[in-house]
Amino acid sequence: MPPLQYIRAIVLLLLMPPLTLLFSILAWTDAVLIRRSAAKVQVYPRVWARLLCRLAGVRVRLTGMENLQPDRTYIYVGNHASQFDIFSFQGHFPLDFRWVAKKELFRIPVFGPAMRRAGLIPIDRARGREALKSLHQAAERISAGTSVLIFPEGTRSTSGELQPFKTGAISLALKAGVPVVPVAFIGSHRILPKGRLLADSGEIVIRVGKPISISEYTNRDKQHLAGLLHDRVAELLAAVDH
Repeated sequence: MPPLQYIRAIVLLLLMPPLTLLFSILAWTDAVLIRRSAAKVQVYPRVWARLLCRLAGVRVRLTGMENLQPDRTYIYVGNHASQFDIFSFQGHFPLDFRWVAKKELFRIPVFGPAMRRAGLIPIDRARGREALKSLHQAAERISAGTSVLIFPEGTRSTSGELQPFKTGAISLALKAGVPVVPVAFIGSHRILPKGRLLADSGEIVIRVGKPISISEYTNRDKQHLAGLLHDRVAELLAAVDH
């Protein structure tokens, strides 16, 4: 890593916690005291994510937006190879969306309440009745008009290679009944792979594919749909820019 990038990476590492705290406080204050809508509060996570990308020297290029209708609700399904998948999408994706996050994150002081006020959707990843209940609640939020991004691999890929898709995320899509959009994050693994603290600079390309209607699928088709979405994301990852 060049000396200048090393310094940038150290600065990013040191500033990330206070910046996250600052923007969480701003989002909570705006939502609770000023009572702005969750959609308007999204300006804070958007600026936060853009700032983190800029501090690291990361450029983001977005392609395929012509495949989407701005007024439609979608579930975006993407590969997950780096924390910068989150920063790049949050900071540069122009349409309104929310994250589906594990419920434990909502218990973190300041950060958790800010997430809830910003409209993020908690999911109980344990097994049993509570997990099923949280899945239904998340599906209801999506059906009512809240687009979300999910990572069906379940965790970041350590190698950067696309991993099999788990069916839990697919169950959410089936319950919500909205079109599913494959999304490919290209270049993020090189910038910050799992297990490394210091981020490199570079470009992340976010490729948005064509929506897939799931109206004809049922819960018995989970494995098939997971495989189909996996293949569509793989095609986007392998595509060559012209």
